[in-house]
Amino acid sequence: MTSPTDTIRGIPQQADCPPVPYDRAPTHEGMIEDRDVMVPMRDGVNLAIDVYRPKENGKYPVLLAFAVYNKDLQGPDVSAVLPPQPAWSTLWTGPLEAGDTRFFVSRGYIHVIGCPRGIGKSEGGGSRWWDSYDLIEWIAKQPWCDGNVGMVGISGFGAEQYHVAKQQPPALKAIFPFDPRGAYGDFGGFRDEYPGGVLHLFRYFIQVYSAFHGHRGSPGTLPPEREALWQEAMNNPDYKMYPHIYNVIAQKGQHYPSYFDVLINPYDTTAAVEKSDKEFDNITVPTYTGAGWYAYTYKGHLNGAQNWFRNIKSPKKLAFMGPAHLERPFHTMHSEILRWHDHWLKGIDTGVMNEPAVRYWLMGANQWRTAAEWPPEDVKLTPFYLKSWERLSPVAPVKGSVDDDLPPDAFVQMPPTQTNDVQSLRFISEPLPDDLEIAGPSVLTIHAAIDQTDTNWIVILKDVGPDVSVQTARDGERWRPNDLFERELCRGWLKASHRAVDEKRSKPGRPWHPLTREAQKPVEPGKIEEYAIEIMATANLFRKGHRICIEVTTLDMPTGVGGATNAEYIPNHIGSSKTTVAKIYHDTKRPSHLLLPVRPRG
Repeated sequence: MTSPTDTIRGIPQQADCPPVPYDRAPTHEGMIEDRDVMVPMRDGVNLAIDVYRPKENGKYPVLLAFAVYNKDLQGPDVSAVLPPQPAWSTLWTGPLEAGDTRFFVSRGYIHVIGCPRGIGKSEGGGSRWWDSYDLIEWIAKQPWCDGNVGMVGISGFGAEQYHVAKQQPPALKAIFPFDPRGAYGDFGGFRDEYPGGVLHLFRYFIQVYSAFHGHRGSPGTLPPEREALWQEAMNNPDYKMYPHIYNVIAQKGQHYPSYFDVLINPYDTTAAVEKSDKEFDNITVPTYTGAGWYAYTYKGHLNGAQNWFRNIKSPKKLAFMGPAHLERPFHTMHSEILRWHDHWLKGIDTGVMNEPAVRYWLMGANQWRTAAEWPPEDVKLTPFYLKSWERLSPVAPVKGSVDDDLPPDAFVQMPPTQTNDVQSLRFISEPLPDDLEIAGPSVLTIHAAIDQTDTNWIVILKDVGPDVSVQTARDGERWRPNDLFERELCRGWLKASHRAVDEKRSKPGRPWHPLTREAQKPVEPGKIEEYAIEIMATANLFRKGHRICIEVTTLDMPTGVGGATNAEYIPNHIGSSKTTVAKIYHDTKRPSHLLLPVRPRG
């Protein structure tokens, strides 16, 4: 049994396929398809599911895919016409995430695909809280099931796996929630999806691309508390700047209600965090989670995978893929899914628990790495200091010298109503004398002043090179070459008014900002404040001769027209409607610096 990504010297590895030589040849031909089976829940509401099983009579373990996406978009019919599309295909569509039915069934599993009440052909009414639990227990009692149920599917299908795992249905034996939603809050939560409290448009785009807006009558009256929040949102000039966003608010929750809720109340709550903390111990089922490095764009997948892995105590594994979105319809890494469920549902010794718990793709080297934990235990947070002339240096400002009173760097950002240009400061290192490997989250601490009461800090970590040049006073050597190749690795975000840090909950490289309404504090214009901005996790080998680059800005722009982006999973953020002057200080009293998670050489 071999894998197309066996680690052979000189042979390229594949970023979306772990190099694990595991597969089983198909043992079943043909498929029985039971469509639109209605399954009663405890309150009498019926859910519609599709059941795909081997033609041969017998009892088989079941792999359940269950999410808020219409089941009729999943299954073998769609993939027969629309084979898996790479992320750069114009037909790539996010919700096609339930997995390759023919792969599972041909290897002796039953693939069940369904959606909760109120979605697709499932009946509506009542609470969907127990839908996945009741469905799993119904499946276990069917004559074609051997009593063992696992779960598959990514993104929304991954979020549902964690939701039901907390409820501990007896028949659920293992889950594979790849690309899950956030770990804090029900079905995603605020802080994992909107790090730093900076709002983006992903939830808007995903609903635009998957549903039409029908007539719903005139907006009604909201309860007094929500009416006050609505009035506040209606008066927010940053929202008014984006007509498509303002339209969601104006309709008082009739249009895209989940995104409306975020817009009128863009905060985390202490209660949501405490509830999640208590529920992590409820997950006792073996869990294989992870995400792609690309997920820093949408954020919830990458943040969620790390937080779930860190907090749950059950047998667990974690994998981080390369930077591109996984194919849709979802077909990637099925050999690893098979290895996981063969171990836990079929009792086959696949070796999946005999290797390090973490596997990740190291960009730059373009190779897979393993670790016992995440971040890897040998990581050392290493400082690089922001300096004048937009330099990034391992040398700290020297006390009792001219470094005590260095002037700040500054930039001016006009709002999207006046420009398409994004201004920034760009701090870049000298060419590296040796390879430098990082793995994990980073943090940029800046001492800055703005002339407004709030802004969005956006920081971008890049790998720039190769470049072995030096800078001198000679003509032609005064400036860095302007044609250096550069690659964006990841980003970080922080709303200036959310700068408060909870030191007790913070971890190395991961400052914890409460993001609550109570902890928010407007900025005093002109006052120098400290901002600790987490840059989401990545893994990269900066090659010898390359440079480390950090960009600081306060705005990003949509890549399409009408305030839209060209890809639903790469949303822009809601910027400020005011022209903002930002100054960043880097003297001995205010040593702005980047902390990178550096692994030892070799």
